[in-house]
Amino acid sequence: MIHVLLAEDMHMVRGALVALLNLEVDIKVIAEVESGDEIVPTSVRMRPDVAVIDIDLPGIDGLTAAAELHQQMPSCRTLILTSLGRPGNLRRALDAHVSGFILKDAPPAKLAQAIRSVRAGERVIDSHLALAAWDTGENPLTRREVEVLRLTANGAEAVEIAARLFLSVGTVRNYLTTILAKLNARNKVDAIRIARDAGWL
Repeated sequence: MIHVLLAEDMHMVRGALVALLNLEVDIKVIAEVESGDEIVPTSVRMRPDVAVIDIDLPGIDGLTAAAELHQQMPSCRTLILTSLGRPGNLRRALDAHVSGFILKDAPPAKLAQAIRSVRAGERVIDSHLALAAWDTGENPLTRREVEVLRLTANGAEAVEIAARLFLSVGTVRNYLTTILAKLNARNKVDAIRIARDAGWL
């Protein structure tokens, strides 16, 4: 029996996935969580074989939680199940040592098979997304530039970003200018769109 932890914040989707997986004779969902903060402590307590994790979770995001889970419980395989099928997210997932990455619009039988495959030590990656990631370049932004752009995307102005990151306002403006140049963006809105489409935010 493969014991599964499911991390999904939408109640209806989570309930449907649990019902679907529990129909499989060799798979049992032993834990459900709705936020990224719950993944590691629940996994340590319940000891699942596979954690099926959405990326877009409240608290810490699914990819950050997957990386933490790999550090604390390397025996637990992680499978990302998401609607955020962007090449940058796949690259981040691989950096987080996930075992699989599939999209929510995949056929239901594919999820059960992916769980079996990652439990067996195999890697499962959506083929179309893998090709897109191959074609997409590395993120040209530094970690600090990503922080600045993420705060900008959340509506923060330069003064607020400076205060939160302990920078001067001039430094924040310099970061924004550099970001626009690196992404070949027309303005901040365009830079945010480019970074989000690539999965860098």
